[in-house]
Amino acid sequence: MNAPTFQPPSLRSLARHAIHPLLEGVAIPLALFYVFLWIVGIWGAIGVALFWSWGAVAYRVHRRQRVPGVLLLGALGMTVRTVLAVSTRSVFFYFLQPTLGTVVVAAAFLLSVPAGRPLAARLAEDFLPMPDAFRSHPAVRSYFLRITLLWALVQLANAALGFWLLVSQPVPVFLAAKTAGTLALTAAAIGLSTFVFFRSMRRHGLLATAIPALPVCTHSVV
Repeated sequence: MNAPTFQPPSLRSLARHAIHPLLEGVAIPLALFYVFLWIVGIWGAIGVALFWSWGAVAYRVHRRQRVPGVLLLGALGMTVRTVLAVSTRSVFFYFLQPTLGTVVVAAAFLLSVPAGRPLAARLAEDFLPMPDAFRSHPAVRSYFLRITLLWALVQLANAALGFWLLVSQPVPVFLAAKTAGTLALTAAAIGLSTFVFFRSMRRHGLLATAIPALPVCTHSVV
C-alpha cells in the first residue's frame, strides 16, 4: 500500500490560514491590554483582554465553528491570571501567573507524549490542516512526538526568562522584554519545527510536491 502523501498549501495560503487564530488568540488581546493599560489602568486592561478572549470563544461556539487551540489556551490562561490577581489584590500575581502557566503548558506537552496524543499535533491543526490518513502515518506521529518535546523545552525556557525579568526589572521593562523574548523563542521554535517537518516528510516520501526554498535574508532587522 502506498504511503499517504500530503500536498502542503502554498506559503501564502498557509500564512492566510495561520494569521487569523494568531490575531484572535494572541495579538489582539495583547494589543488591547497595552492600549487600555495606558487609558484606564491595569485592572481595566485585564478586564478588556479577558472579555475579548471569551467573547471570541463564545462567537466561535455560537457559529458552531472549531475553537482554535491557541485561542482556548489563551482564554483559560487569562482567566486563571485574573482570578489570582483579583483574589490576592496584587498585579504581581497577574504577571507571575503566565510564568506558572507556561510551566503547566510545558508539563502538558510532556505528559501528552507518553499518552500517545502529542499536543503539538493538536495545535498544528490551527495552522496546517492535514488529512487523517496523513496525520496517522507512523512517520508523522513520530515527528509530532519529537516536536512536542521541543515545545516543552521552549515553554520551560520561556518560563525561566519571564520569572527572571519579573523579579529583576520594573514593570514597563518587564512587559517589553518579556514580549520580545517570548516572540523570539516562539519564532525560533516555529522555524525549527517547520524545517524538521519538511525534511522528515520528504525523507519518508510523504510530500506530494517539494516546497520552494525561501530567499535568505542577508540584512538584519532591528
